[in-house]
Amino acid sequence: MRRNKPIIMLSVGHACVDVYQGAVASLVPYFVAEHAYGYAAASGVVLAASVLSSVAQPLFGLLTDRWAMPWLLPVATLLAGAGIALAGVGGSYAHTLLFVAVSGLGVAAYHPESARVARLAAGGSHRAMAWFSLGGNVGFALAPLLVAAVVAAGGLRMSPLLAVPALVGGVLCLPAIRAVRKADRARPGAAVPAGPDRPGPFLRLSLAVVCRSVVFVGLSTFVPLLARQRTGGDAAVGTAALFVLFLGGAVGSVLGGALADRWDRVTVCRWSYLATAVAVAGIVTVPGPVLLLCVALASVGLYVPFSLQVTLGQDYLPSRVGTAAGITLGLTVSVGGLTAPLVGALADATSLATALSPLVLLPLAAALLFGTLPEPVPPRRGATAPGAGDDIEPHPPTNSQAPANSQAPEAPKAAVAPEAAKTAESLQAPGGRPARE
Repeated sequence: MRRNKPIIMLSVGHACVDVYQGAVASLVPYFVAEHAYGYAAASGVVLAASVLSSVAQPLFGLLTDRWAMPWLLPVATLLAGAGIALAGVGGSYAHTLLFVAVSGLGVAAYHPESARVARLAAGGSHRAMAWFSLGGNVGFALAPLLVAAVVAAGGLRMSPLLAVPALVGGVLCLPAIRAVRKADRARPGAAVPAGPDRPGPFLRLSLAVVCRSVVFVGLSTFVPLLARQRTGGDAAVGTAALFVLFLGGAVGSVLGGALADRWDRVTVCRWSYLATAVAVAGIVTVPGPVLLLCVALASVGLYVPFSLQVTLGQDYLPSRVGTAAGITLGLTVSVGGLTAPLVGALADATSLATALSPLVLLPLAAALLFGTLPEPVPPRRGATAPGAGDDIEPHPPTNSQAPANSQAPEAPKAAVAPEAAKTAESLQAPGGRPARE
């Protein structure tokens, strides 16, 4: 099985962007220590990173549905890194909020276009998309270690060094884009979503993603502080808890892709959320170091559905895959950041454990919503044999694959081919040529 070089490069680039999403939560304990922020003020930093993303990601999705914008990948990566790098060097709360918001804008610009490019490079493979998502989760997992290595010794004044991953990711985007363009010219019939838009299931999916987002952002913001309280430890204990939370996400993403190859995506997501509810209950109630085990289980449960939800959204809105990615990766995910100040205010008034208790109910709500969702028909391939997307490098079909494709009804193939050609053409379009009518 040949390696899918575009997916590998996109995955590493994804890590270099999402390390800045994780860095926001990782910096919170240092903002609290150096600037004496309360729980509500600390959660406001997370809110600042989420507000622009919540509005901007669907807008960028709309743009990428109409115009090819591959140049957004390196530009957005650099913007995300610059915001975090500058967030720690100012003394005022307003300065911190401004540059964290700038980083959030960069993250918002990156995800819709990168998800569209990755879906094309993956050829419809759930496993390949899981590897793309894994990159983002690895970035999240490395964020607390990176922040600790840079900031713990020299304080927030060392934060400009956090721009290094953005420089690496920006460079990696360029060969990835060229490789996908070359693959599309060789295989114009790549797998693309097909069929009519289904807004009802997409809306219910989005509500489930909102439930997941509130839980994950709540945990990533306050689990480091809760771990320190439960164990009587220092900031290193909180960093370890956050690392476990993010590392479990990396495991969950790969596991989700493998499970979706065995069972349908809706079933996998539903059972994953049921297991997550049990793990979150453990976080709220168990004492001592056992907390870390519950954090790991909750993280895996929250991330098994992650890449599956993105492809489900694209299959429910096949004519607007960029918009679907902008909503499932952006608007709905950012809602969690909007609710973080409420959790923080409740924690200030009561306790962290009390404030986190309502999060137990949200995975149950997500599981109920998934119980109402249909499993979409998998994307059909034009000139590509079923399963070729797992091969990791796209390649033209051999003669032995032709009969498998010829079994598909002629009418659907005729409908898919123009859409596949448009999708391939969009990556080749220089500087904003229309990709869809």
